[in-house]
Amino acid sequence: MHCLRCGRAIEPGQKSVALYMFAQTVGVKPRQKSTAHRISFCPQCSVSLAMGPAPEGALNVAAWDMIRDLVAGDPALNRAAWESLNGVVGLLPATGTEGRSRTSQAEGYFEF
Repeated sequence: MHCLRCGRAIEPGQKSVALYMFAQTVGVKPRQKSTAHRISFCPQCSVSLAMGPAPEGALNVAAWDMIRDLVAGDPALNRAAWESLNGVVGLLPATGTEGRSRTSQAEGYFEF
């Protein structure tokens, strides 16, 4: 499996968000049902999608609402996203792009 948004490989058992999509007729006899498709997102993309603006299109908004509910419901997904970024932190410079030192937490934001 791969993350639909960024293309990262998602190994079996690895933390991720999966949306299962299928279609089914309603009020039509005999009822027809499509096969279910699994759409996966890595933790970073899940959190990023949930915290960003709503996408365009009714189907995209429906999926976005589900992802937002998952991300807001339990901090485990946010922790998983930050854990995977720990390896990247060592590669980032200690100062901003203009040579300023990092701002303190007391100021309410971080400079990346």
